[in-house]
Amino acid sequence: MRNIPINLGGYRLQVTEAPEMKVRKGDNGKDEVVTDANGVTKFVVGLFAKKRQESGERREKGEEIRVTLDSDPGHEVNDGELVELIDPRVTPYSMKNERGETVSGVAFAARGLKPVT
Repeated sequence: MRNIPINLGGYRLQVTEAPEMKVRKGDNGKDEVVTDANGVTKFVVGLFAKKRQESGERREKGEEIRVTLDSDPGHEVNDGELVELIDPRVTPYSMKNERGETVSGVAFAARGLKPVT
């Protein structure tokens, strides 16, 4: 199952790493820019996600996540800025690393992001 929609409405999302082009190591060992099937460059942003505290609730710890954006955010996004993700989703994965160990988790993605006003 891929691209499972998620609701992050109850979370505060703060930028920890400004968006930058997503790259990966190619077969030749050099960095290659990641694009979609149409050649549109993907971007990645680091966010600190923390549940908004409700009255009387115990304060929960947050989590730093990296989110792949389907395209350039189109505006300057700075460290510390509060943002919302547009159409956020997760995709579970499981793969073997170079040491033969199985690595599993979820990959976060979104169509884009916008500042919280």
